[in-house]
Amino acid sequence: MKEFALPIRFGIATSGCLIAYFLMLSLFNLHINVFYSLFNGVITGFGIYEAIKFFRLRDKEGFNYGKGFMAGLVTGGVATLIFTLFFALYSTELNIEFLNELSTVWAKDYRNFEGIVFLTVAVMGFATSLVLTLSFMQLFKTSNNPKNKSV
Repeated sequence: MKEFALPIRFGIATSGCLIAYFLMLSLFNLHINVFYSLFNGVITGFGIYEAIKFFRLRDKEGFNYGKGFMAGLVTGGVATLIFTLFFALYSTELNIEFLNELSTVWAKDYRNFEGIVFLTVAVMGFATSLVLTLSFMQLFKTSNNPKNKSV
């Protein structure tokens, strides 16, 4: 459990940043524009990168690909889970008209539109976490190639 403490903390901090960004957009009524959700990937990426980097600095000798991969996935997973729960709470309790404003066409065609949106938010978050973790681990992994010694 001790190995998961650091990534969980980074995941909570990342979700806090995602929620703050969403609420900042909602102040200017920009949260209904899906284009602004692209910045969520930047926020999540920064959180995952910092978690892996900090995890590597803390476990210098014991750091390997598997531990770094686990740190990135846990960080992204926790951030996605908390943000999805917040998103569901916001759109069903705090701003009931949000989902209708988000997509007027889909909301009328599908009976369980809320569930589709929540699932989409969660899947996008988990997919982003997986891809970014795989990408960042290419930077942090140790090489098995022998170093060339020039004479």
